[in-house]
Amino acid sequence: MDKEKVLEVNRLTKLYKNGRGVKNISFSISEGDVVGLLGPNGSGKTTIMKTIMGLCHANEGHVSIFGKNVEDNVEETLKQVGGLIERPVIFEYLTARHNLKMMARFYPNVDEARIDHVLKVVRLSQYQKDKVGKFSLGMKQRLGLAMAILSDPQLIVLDEPTNGLDIEGTVEIREIIKKMAMEKKASFLIASHLASEIEKTCNKVAIVHEGELLSFETMEDALKLNPSLEDYFLSTVKDKRGSVLI
Repeated sequence: MDKEKVLEVNRLTKLYKNGRGVKNISFSISEGDVVGLLGPNGSGKTTIMKTIMGLCHANEGHVSIFGKNVEDNVEETLKQVGGLIERPVIFEYLTARHNLKMMARFYPNVDEARIDHVLKVVRLSQYQKDKVGKFSLGMKQRLGLAMAILSDPQLIVLDEPTNGLDIEGTVEIREIIKKMAMEKKASFLIASHLASEIEKTCNKVAIVHEGELLSFETMEDALKLNPSLEDYFLSTVKDKRGSVLI
């Protein structure tokens, strides 16, 4: 049985005044998918995510979430979406719990029990009464993830979610994502420039380079003829661009 389409990006083009951006991007995410956007810094990954989240206006093409056009139904579609784009928007003079309570005001179904649960999921329960200004970068990233999943969304968009995390923290975030995808059928779109992390976390991968989508494959297919996702990325860039990024 086919899984429900959660996100559809159709011929998306978003160009800035300097000519940079993304062109003719098309891919889809189904229920329970963990899709990785893999590409170097400046390749267009964040632009794609911002357009999906309604933070950028597309020049051409459209984005649909559960069959509804995002630009036509911004509030309705984004009720089912959580996101961490670039740095988390947090108030450093407030505690971790207070930050989540501030955000909970936008979601009528988020209560104290949900906040407790989310803090536990991201392993910040013991620090919930500490001011965020004292947090390490990794702890702030975990708080950002807590904010992204606070409303129990069906689609979670994460931009470099393991940035600043140590090995243990990176594994924890990876396991949280996998567990939510498997148990809650939540879908994820994760951007990273780290091939190894995408390989370990995602079941599908989209290669983005210089504003273009070079390939979109299941992880299984990407690794059939390549020993690692890094090798797949390099061979894809070489095939499509005639040069290898070093």
